[in-house]
Parts: sequence; structure tokens; C-alpha cells
Amino acid sequence: MVHGHHHHGNECCENSRHHEHHHEHNHEHEHHHEEEKGRGRLVKIIAASILLIAASIIEHKTAWQDWQYLLLFLVPYFIVGWETLKEAAEGLFEGEAMSEDFLMSIATIGALVIGFLPGAETQFAEAVFVMLFFQIGEMFEEVAEGRSRKSISHLMDIRPDTAHVERNGELLTVSPDTVKPGEIIMIRPGEKVPMDGTVIEGSSSLDTVALTGESVPRSISAGDEILSGCVNLSGVVRVRTTKAFAESTVSKILDLVENAAGSKSRSESFITRFARVYTPIVAGLAVLVAVIPGIVTGDWASWIYRGLLFLVVSCPCALVISVPLTFFGGLGGASRKGILIKGSNFIDKLAGVKTVVFDKTGTLTEGVFEVTAVHPQVIDDNELLHLAAHVERHSTHPIAMALRNAYPDEQDDCLIADVEETAGHGILATVNGKRVAVGNSILMERVGAEWRSCHHDGTIIHVAIDGVYAGHIVISDRIKEDSALGIAQLKDAGISKTVMLTGDQHTVAAAVAAKVGVDEYHAQLLPADKVSEVEKLLAGGTLAFVGDGINDAPVLTRADIGIAMGALGSDAAIEAADVVLMDDKPSKIATALKIARRTIRIAKENIWFAIGIKVLVLLLAIPGLATMWMAVFADVGVTVLAVLNAMRTQ
Repeated sequence: MVHGHHHHGNECCENSRHHEHHHEHNHEHEHHHEEEKGRGRLVKIIAASILLIAASIIEHKTAWQDWQYLLLFLVPYFIVGWETLKEAAEGLFEGEAMSEDFLMSIATIGALVIGFLPGAETQFAEAVFVMLFFQIGEMFEEVAEGRSRKSISHLMDIRPDTAHVERNGELLTVSPDTVKPGEIIMIRPGEKVPMDGTVIEGSSSLDTVALTGESVPRSISAGDEILSGCVNLSGVVRVRTTKAFAESTVSKILDLVENAAGSKSRSESFITRFARVYTPIVAGLAVLVAVIPGIVTGDWASWIYRGLLFLVVSCPCALVISVPLTFFGGLGGASRKGILIKGSNFIDKLAGVKTVVFDKTGTLTEGVFEVTAVHPQVIDDNELLHLAAHVERHSTHPIAMALRNAYPDEQDDCLIADVEETAGHGILATVNGKRVAVGNSILMERVGAEWRSCHHDGTIIHVAIDGVYAGHIVISDRIKEDSALGIAQLKDAGISKTVMLTGDQHTVAAAVAAKVGVDEYHAQLLPADKVSEVEKLLAGGTLAFVGDGINDAPVLTRADIGIAMGALGSDAAIEAADVVLMDDKPSKIATALKIARRTIRIAKENIWFAIGIKVLVLLLAIPGLATMWMAVFADVGVTVLAVLNAMRTQ
């Protein structure tokens, strides 16, 4: 039975490997197809350009009939325009007449035919040129899209293809989605970490640059958490997995990024709606420009020509293409720096942030408590720490852990009995027959000890022995090196107000607020109070809340924009936040704001630039001052420039 089971496992592994290979193959095939299409388009453009020049020379040097020239120019026209004509025809049959392909087809066919009207000049070369230039614009758009896709797909490289799992005493190489939580995997140097877990053997350093944008490696050893998407650099480690592949950090991040492109920003959804209404109106106007003055003056040829110009100019491709590309570029550029923005709509919001509210512990401070001063009264420093560490031995409170870390040597002959813990006040215990109280001033008063206050910032832990005051220990939380800089950068970026919220004592909060430079702080808040503080502040303009996630989920959801910091590993934060900073640096917030503002600025530049040039050429077209060449520039030239501008966001 066992044997059969094992065989089955192996077969499963083969299957999944086959499946994976197939998936990879598909992806490559798609990529290859795109490249071929691009190459084909380039060849067509070059061939058509050469033929167009040749045809123009022949037209100048010979005296043929118009229809003979038409045949000559149709060759480059079909080479470069066949796809466009086909798309336009398909669009008509599907009831989507108003596409850019349709507008281009009508304009160019019109230009080809117009020369046959009495008293009209032939426009063969112009017709081919419009088509040619339209294709060049499409090519640019593809290149830009490919680049934006690359800037996001650099994240795809962090998804590993295989995992080495230990089953029945053998090491099997399987697809990561077949590994269950609790199984043991082995990660060799140079391999990607396939799923989240805990290191049970070995030590190494990890390259987290793909997740955090930070180049400094992190060192890990037995007992540490390890996250998928990092690259193992130096040692072999054995890891007990804690999450399935689909639930692991790397899969969550990829889902976020893939969905980000789907949620449209205000500018994008405006542009899409705009194009839907705008194109039919323009087509209608073009017909009016051609028909009414034509009837009045009888000069059909020149008015139809102006109507055609009107069609070419008014094509909205520059907007429809460049605005989404701009946002796509912004999302990709941010993800490269370890900032995940969950959608283009949040770029809009980020750019308008006026108030930034921080949670203190774990966001501005490291959330790591340590003993910073010891002030004994009747016994020496060591004895004081020794007693406090003993009494706090079994407490899980961060402060108790700080005391134990300060006095790690517990191997001695002290007897500890009758431990009673009073939440929020401290602990009483009998050590070697003496009743020792460790806690705050309220506990000291309860046991009748005359406590003394301390001028140090931090949490003060008093110690009394049999009701006699023995001294106190100061414990404080380290402020992150980057916090003051991060807040200074936000002020430079024009943020009008920075606020810190904390559940800590006023004295501690005041000290941290002064050091990091926030404008105001609110202390001794319960999680529910944080939500109501944020609600009060919401009146002052767009508000971003920055938290480290564990207990900040309600506030992150309540703010206009929730930013989760150091989200490597905190699922609650990744779910609740709109922007996820993969590492612990407060200065990343200013970077995120800058990227968002730049993206919005570029999108606006594109909108105004495109509309401006189009209106100008349309105004010139009506009195007949514009030529087909100008019309082409106003459409395709503007698109190319707008796309190039959009590429700056990366």
C-alpha cells in the first residue's frame, strides 16, 4: 500500500511538472507571437514607405490617367492598411461602427476617391500616408505597452516554478501548488523561496529586492519566518511551510498587481466614456462640414476634403491610448520600488492627499522594546533586573519580554511561587520567600511602596520588595532611523498635516512626536478611538492612514487611502490597505506620493496637449487652411508624442 501511494505521489509530481511546462510554453508562445506581429508590422511599414516614394516619383514624371495612378498607389495602401480595413469591416458587422479603424478607413477611402470629382486634385499619396502614419502610431503604442507590461511583469519573475519537498524520506521536485502547509521543503542557494514558512534548520541571507525594492540582504536562521518571492543567497535551509502556495505572499502580491490594472482611475473612466460620446458627434459634424457648404457652393470636392480632414483629426486615439498607459506605467514604476498600489483609482487619491496619519508602534517606531535605563534604590542594578525578569518570566507582554532579554540568565536557584498578574498594573510573585511587586505606580500604591517618578522617556516599571520601594527600570521603543526623514519629506512634498495616533502614555507619545517631527499626536487611544480620531480628521481633505497592519485594519479601511507598512507577512494589512509598502521605511510614503502626482500630471499634460492640437487643426480645416498632412499629425503624431510622454512614468 505504502509503495503504491509513493508511486502515486511521483506520478502527481510528473503531471504537475508537465502542466507547468505547458503553462510556460503557452506564455512563451504568446510572447513570441507578439514579437512576430511587431516585426511583421515594421516590414509592412518599410515596404509601403518605399513603394509610396516610388509611386510619388512616377506620378511627378509621367502623364498617365488618374485611374492608373490609383492602381499604383493602392499597392502600398493595401500593404499597410489591410488590417485596419478588415478591423473596420468587422466593427461594422458587430455594430461598433465608431472605432478609430473605421474613421481612418473612411477618411482614406474618401481621399482616394475624391480626385475623381470634377475640379478636384488627386489625394492618392495623402491617403496612403494617413494609413502609413496610423500604423506607425500603432507600432509606438505597442512598444510602450510592452514596456509597461515589462515594468509590471518584473514581479512575475519572483514566482518560483518548483519546490523541493521531503516526502517519505525522499526529496521530490514538485510544482509549488501541490505542497501543503506543514510539509518540509528545502531551499538551496540561488533558488527562489516558493512559499511562506518557518526556518527549522540552517541559516542564510535573503535577497528581498523583488518584494521590497531594498537591496540590503536580510539574514535568517532557525526559528525565523521566511517569505515567498525572496531569493535564498548563501546557505541551504529547511523550511516548514505555513501557507499554501496560493495563500503565500508572492501569490497575493501578483494577484494585487494583476487586478490593479483593472480598477480604472477617474481620468481613465472619463476618457472611455468621452470617446463613446465624442466619436459619433465628430462623425456627424464631419458629414455636415462636407454636405451643407457643398450644397450651398457646389464646390463638393474641397468641402468633402475638409470633412475628411475633420474625421482624421478628431480620432480620439491619443487620449484613449495614452491615459491608461500613463497609469499603467505609474503602477509599474511604484511596484519596482516596493510600493504596491492596488489600482489606478488610488493613484488619483494618493496625488491629492493633504493629511497623513500614522500609527506609532511598528510604523514610526520599530515595535521593539528594550531596557534603556535602570535606577535602583536599595539593591544594585543587576539584582533589580534579576528580580524583575524572574517575576515577568511567564508573561507574554512585550515589556515582560524586554525585561527577560535584558537579564537572559535565568539558570539559578531562585524559587518563584504565587504569581498573580493584574492586567494593566503589573505582577506580584514570591521570590525566595520575599513578595516582589513589578508594575506601574498604581501597583506600588497598592502594596504601600513609596515610588519615585523618573525624568526618562519611556515606560517606567517600578519594583518593590515586601512593600519597600527597590527602584525602577525604564523601557522604551526604538524610533526607526528613517522616521524623521520620512516626515520631513512629506512636509517638503506639501502635506499640510501629519498626525500620530497611539495607545501609549502621553509622555511617551510626546517624546516620539517631538523626535520625528509630526504636527500633532493623540495618545492613550483604544483601536475604536483611532477610528473616531481619523473620522474627525477626514474633514480636512484627503486623508492617508499609515499602519503596520495587525490591529490597524479598521482604520486602514476607514481612511480615504490606507497605507500598510512593512507588509511583508501581514495578511490583514495587505487585504485592508489600498497601498502596500513592502518594507518598513516611512520615507517610502513620500516616494509613493511623488510617483502618484507625477503620473496624474503626465496624464493631464496628455489630455490638454491632445485636445489642444486637435482643436487648432479643426479650426484651420474649416476655412481650408489645413492639409491632410497636418490632420495626420494632429491624430497620429499627437498619439505618438502622448505615448512617449506616458512612458516617462516608468
